[in-house]
Order: sequence, then structure tokens, then C-alpha cells
Amino acid sequence: MGEVLSQSEIDNLLAALSTGELDVEQMQESADKKVKDYDFSRPAKFSKEHLRTLEIIYEHYGRLISTNLPVYLRKNVQVSVSSSETVTFSEFSNALSNPVILGIVDFQPLNGNILIDLAPNLGFAMIDRMLGGPGVSLDKIRDFSEIEMTILEKMLIICIQLMREPWRNVVDIFPVMERIETNAQFAQIIAPGDMIAIITMNIKIGDVEGLMNICLPYFTLEDIMDKLNTKYWYSTMQKEDSENYEEHIESLIKRIDVPVKAVLGKSQISVNDFIDLQVGDIIRLGTEVDSEMEVYVGNIKKFKALPGSNRDKYAVRVTEVIREEG
Repeated sequence: MGEVLSQSEIDNLLAALSTGELDVEQMQESADKKVKDYDFSRPAKFSKEHLRTLEIIYEHYGRLISTNLPVYLRKNVQVSVSSSETVTFSEFSNALSNPVILGIVDFQPLNGNILIDLAPNLGFAMIDRMLGGPGVSLDKIRDFSEIEMTILEKMLIICIQLMREPWRNVVDIFPVMERIETNAQFAQIIAPGDMIAIITMNIKIGDVEGLMNICLPYFTLEDIMDKLNTKYWYSTMQKEDSENYEEHIESLIKRIDVPVKAVLGKSQISVNDFIDLQVGDIIRLGTEVDSEMEVYVGNIKKFKALPGSNRDKYAVRVTEVIREEG
């Protein structure tokens, strides 16, 4: 809705027109809308909001990689999202090096595939580390052997499975690795002129640093584009948190193993007596046979119990719960 003028402003405007201070033609020219060029070869299918949401998703994904890959590589891994942009698929494929590590992923249940482009120096560092080396890359990049490709495929599958959790607030995905290509010409998953979103992630494995590009075609994300906005993403996340957070934390706590020890008694002996202990020697404890034992959960005294046996194993029967540690 346009700006509404007051009566005094209207009178001043009419007076300026009658005296010639304002030119009607100039006013009409200034009121004309500015024309913006539109490149039909690069249609703007991804908005800034879409890219920002994808960055949030893959920032979460980067944190998962940095905490899970060290389990396999036994080396510190640092991951961060460095940029996001939209280009045509031909621009992306023409910029790829040779050889290249391209993982073609079936992005179920969405249509089509996505690509994961891993820098060759990172691939060689992973292979070196998995085979017992220090995790260094090669001075001169060469083609990968069949054994090396098998190792890389296993590492990429691990990375792909980690992608499920960050996407959960938008859609439940079940990514499946179809194949790995080392030549970009054999990875033409969409038409060259189709638009894609590229999320570039910087990965550092020890002292080796390189990039991993996530190629997301518009064709694959078309059905969920309305959900790729931060408002929907945060609202879904908050809803899930409010409903399942406490229950989820409680279920995790219930599965934690805690050490429990029952102290039969305590005694003090000299170091000399300890050194001379032999099989059959008796150490007198500071408790009586029929007295209650103290049961500790971790380092906290929680129960009192009596000793006994159960199915040919030593056991204790809890007689009292200690609410507060004395």
C-alpha cells in the first residue's frame, strides 16, 4: 500500500506544481520501476534463505563428522562450512580435478541423486591413516588402486550415514551410496544447465587440509523447497525438543553403566606385612560377620546390605537406602 499524504502535504504539492518547482515528467520518470536483467540460463531457484538453511544443516553435519571420523582415523578432525552458492551443473563439473573422488548418493525418499566431492589429498590421507600410516597425503596425486577405492567407499558410507540426523528436521532421508567415480565425465546425474546448490566444507585431518563439496541439485530438493527455510527448520526443531527432549535424555541416562561396589570391610596393615602375605593368611577386618555392608554407586554411598550368595555367586541383599551421603 502506498504512502498516504496529509491535506497540508497535498496543498504544498499542488502549489509546487503550479509554480513550476516540480516537473510532472520528472516525477513520472522517477516513479517508473527499475528493470532488472534476468539470466534465463541461470534461473534463481535457490534463494538466500534456502542457502542459509542448507548451511545450518551442514554445520550440524560438520560437527557430526568431526566427532565420528576420529573413531576410525584415530586422528583429530576439524570440519567447518566455508561457503554456499548456486551454479549450473556444467560449471561445477568443469571445475573438478582429475582424478576426483565423487560419491553418487541416492537421496531416498527424494527424487534423484546428490554428489559428494572429496579432495584427493584428503582421500590419500584417510587411506594412509587406515593402513597404519601417520595420515599424510601424497606429494603428487595419482589414480587410486582398487584396494584404496574400497577403503574410500567405506569412509564415504560412514559420512553419508551421518547425514540423516541433520536433515531430520526437514525430511527423513535414507541416503544410499550408489557408486564412486574418479572421472567427472561419468557422474552426469542431471542436465548440464540445471541449477545446483553447493555447500563447501573445509576438512582438516591432522595437518592435511582440503575441501569437500556437497552438490544438491534443485531437481532433487524440489519437493521440499518450501521446508528449506529457517523459520520452518527452527519451529520443527523446537517442537521436537519440547515433546521428546526429556524423554530422550531419560532413555539415554537409563542405558548408562555405573560401577557398584560392596565394601565387606576395611583394615590397615603395614607395608612389611603386606609384602609377606601368603596364600591362607588372614586379614582381620573392622566389621563383624553379621554387620551390614556399605554399597557404593560410583563414589557415593547409597545402600546398606547383608552379604550372601545367589546361584553359586557372591551377592548382597539391600537392607536400607541412604538418601543422603553421610
